[in-house]
Amino acid sequence: MSSRGLALAPPAKNVVVYRNGDPFFPGRKFVVNQRRFLTFEAFLTEVTKSIRAPLAVRNLYTPRHGHHVAELGDLQDGCQYVAAGFEKFKRLDYLNHGRKELRRTRNSKGLQWLAFPPQSFTAAGILCSLHALGCFYCSVFRNGDLLSPPFPLLLSKSTPLQWDILLAVLTEKANLCSGAVKKLFRLDGTQVAAGEELVNGDYYVAVGNEEYKKLPYFELLVPQDSASRTLWYVD
Repeated sequence: MSSRGLALAPPAKNVVVYRNGDPFFPGRKFVVNQRRFLTFEAFLTEVTKSIRAPLAVRNLYTPRHGHHVAELGDLQDGCQYVAAGFEKFKRLDYLNHGRKELRRTRNSKGLQWLAFPPQSFTAAGILCSLHALGCFYCSVFRNGDLLSPPFPLLLSKSTPLQWDILLAVLTEKANLCSGAVKKLFRLDGTQVAAGEELVNGDYYVAVGNEEYKKLPYFELLVPQDSASRTLWYVD
């Protein structure tokens, strides 16, 4: 067959997808090509799983103006989008979710979210900020999940934290497919029984009623030069 008879496949597109109405979600990268996604519905299904959307994703919007994206061909390489179900597009500053001064926002359960300024987006910068706030942090993986990066858990040093409250906080943040977080494990498979056993800067795995799955969480999900941009804690 001559080269003229070969149909060139469209080039792959790299896009970033945010969760509708979530100002703290850092976005998830996707590589979109015909070999991986034959239809727009297949892409939306993958987005639903990867961003851990509470409901099935049915619509994509542009992040600044909320323009609706109807098909794979509308996606532009290097662009960002917001994933939603059947609810309306929520206009937020998705692209600059971490570029604000340090601030705290309390919700009904007493959780405080911290957004760090760009100059602190290094491990050293975050540790300095935490030390000044009288806090320590650890990072938590989801049991059996090798697609989602660990989420940071920031705890106040001054206030003792009851174990059942900590598990409730982990349940809200982890959003495990198996339901509520019942146990917490170290990466070597040993179980943590109390908040006092947590070590500053260490990594843990949140587990439901199922057994702990010993997997290479750290090796696969933690880039050596990365630092979490959004942290939260209970005080």
